Amino acid sequence: MKCSIRNFKLHPQRKLNRAPGPLKDGNVKYVLMGDGAGTVFEIDENSGDIHATRRLDREEKALYTLSAKAVNKTSGLDLEKASEFIIKIHDINDNEPKFAKDTYVASVSEMSNVGAFVIRVTATDADDEAYGNSAKLVYSILQGQPYFSVEPETGVIRTALPNMIRENREHYQVVIQAKDMAGQMGGLSGTTTVNITLQDVNNSPPRFPHSTYHLSTPESAGIGSSVGRIKAYDADVGENAEMWYSILDGDGQDMFNIITDSTSQEGVITVKKQLDYESKRLYSLRVQVTNTHIDRRFEQLGPFSDTAIVRITVTDVDEPPVFSRTLYIFEVDEDTPAGSSVGTVSARDPDTINHLVKYTIDRHTDLERLFNIDSNNGTISTLQGLDRETSKWHNISVLATELSKFELVPVFIKVRDVNDNAPEFAMYYETFVCENVKAGQLIQTISAVDTDEPLVGHKFVFSLSSINPNFTIFDNEDNTARILTRRGGFNRREMNSYLLPVVISDNDYPIQSSTSTLTVRVCACDSRGNVQTCSTEALLLSAGLSTGALVAILLCILILLMIVVLFAALRRQKKKEPLIISKEDVRDNVVSYNDEGGGEEDTQAFDIGTLRNPEVIDTNKLRRDIMPEMLFPFRRSSPLKDNTDVRDFINGRLQENDSDPTAPPYDSLATYAYEGNGSLAESLSSLESAATEGDQEFEYLSHWGPQFKKLADMYIGQESQRET
Repeated sequence: MKCSIRNFKLHPQRKLNRAPGPLKDGNVKYVLMGDGAGTVFEIDENSGDIHATRRLDREEKALYTLSAKAVNKTSGLDLEKASEFIIKIHDINDNEPKFAKDTYVASVSEMSNVGAFVIRVTATDADDEAYGNSAKLVYSILQGQPYFSVEPETGVIRTALPNMIRENREHYQVVIQAKDMAGQMGGLSGTTTVNITLQDVNNSPPRFPHSTYHLSTPESAGIGSSVGRIKAYDADVGENAEMWYSILDGDGQDMFNIITDSTSQEGVITVKKQLDYESKRLYSLRVQVTNTHIDRRFEQLGPFSDTAIVRITVTDVDEPPVFSRTLYIFEVDEDTPAGSSVGTVSARDPDTINHLVKYTIDRHTDLERLFNIDSNNGTISTLQGLDRETSKWHNISVLATELSKFELVPVFIKVRDVNDNAPEFAMYYETFVCENVKAGQLIQTISAVDTDEPLVGHKFVFSLSSINPNFTIFDNEDNTARILTRRGGFNRREMNSYLLPVVISDNDYPIQSSTSTLTVRVCACDSRGNVQTCSTEALLLSAGLSTGALVAILLCILILLMIVVLFAALRRQKKKEPLIISKEDVRDNVVSYNDEGGGEEDTQAFDIGTLRNPEVIDTNKLRRDIMPEMLFPFRRSSPLKDNTDVRDFINGRLQENDSDPTAPPYDSLATYAYEGNGSLAESLSSLESAATEGDQEFEYLSHWGPQFKKLADMYIGQESQRET
């Protein structure tokens, strides 16, 4: 038996049906078996009514297969065969629609047309789609109008307004509802949220916030340095907001440049050429900004560029002097006398207020002090004579100073050559002539060199200083000459060498000439003219002297030398009476003290009392270095026995010595123990000198007389160089 129930749910204790079978009072019992028997369904064993024990849910289980039979209560035997039936649960609208996500994220380009697709949302309903409208869903928009709309059947969200602008509003929140029962009254519903973002497109052109910008920079700003920054603003984002800057025109177009900072999207104005406040103080530029990426769909919203005026003020800076040239080249003859002008350098103060410019030479570049410069007009002159053969070029640096600013300029001085050097032999010549030579034979070819540097090259003229009977010279006119024999038949025994003076002249102005002597040795040669020997020994051998004879001659000479040396030694052994017998005789002699002492106030070295006591003077001692001319020599008068001043005592001794007839006829050194009042130069000791030489003044040396002129030039020159 099959039983089907539709369109309602069974409730507990509700009578479902009666199981068929024979009815016998008190002996029949009904038994239920199958899916859910005893748990979900139960049967009344007496009446056969089937009841549901709990609430049934179709979405949990839609079909139950059961079987029922009748049995004898007493015997338990089946009264009939079991009957099978199916219980089908009919659906009711008890489930609301549910979306796959609680929140959706979507985006759409700004400026999109109406109906542009945004996203599709879907919901599901657990109810039976095949039975009634319990699972038939309809979508609607609860929030987000009038910007967006949703298709009721598909859940597709589209734009509802044209040309929505991201710059006005970027984010939107849309709430979508799904309702079953085809949207009819009483149906169940579910909602979801969709967050929609407008994607940027390049629909906003860049714009400068100001039409004019004012910047300033000092005139000393280096090339490439930044003057200032300007920035345009673009409402777009990302690559749509990227910009680049350029200079369209203006009187500062050649002086300034503009580059784009890709990070900050700013225009950086830089110095293109060196500025000069005194030449031009104000510049004007017309600057343009343009989007890098332009969307052709929105060209009608343009132009996607903007312009602004930038005015740049150049401020004054105290600048160093400026030379009229970057370097100077002067020429001067090497025989120019000291004090002659070489050339003039010129510098000016570029500032508005011109200050006086002073010139000096950097002495580190002129250590020999060859040049000087007029500090007011910049004229360079020579301090010494110049020699091109020593140095052809002199490279010095001149400083132009204005207040605290200075500038250096290189000065190259070329020393022009003057014919002041005579030509001479190019090398040392070893010249020989054979004894058997014939007249007109070439014995040597000579050449010359000249340290001067003529404009058209050297041209030397060779000649002999006088007519020589033995040799002659022939000028080849190519700066060489040939030495020829004038006669033949030379003899080493008569003359083993000849001195030949050769005069060499140049062709420059003034003509310089020199005489160089050529030594010509006479040698023995074979028949072919090859030298065999030129030595003196060979000459002696050829005269008939043997080697033994030569050795005997040398021994005799050696013995004679030894006798002379021995005789001189014996002569020196003879004793002579010394000029000074003892150290007691201190008259008019140099007395040496091995202790330096501390000056006239130091009495430790010797006893100055001796000079004050006239009794210690032995007036009877005579001079021993000369023979007395009289038997009774002049007797010196004794000084007064009172305590006479040392100065008077020494002056008296000086006068006595000058008038002493026994004084020697030659100069003699007389020493007096009195220092005196000092010289005009005062003390020259370095012990009292200042700590540094820079603290001293040396001008007073010029007034001491000609003896100190060299010393004054040295110290005054060093002081001037140090100040420079």
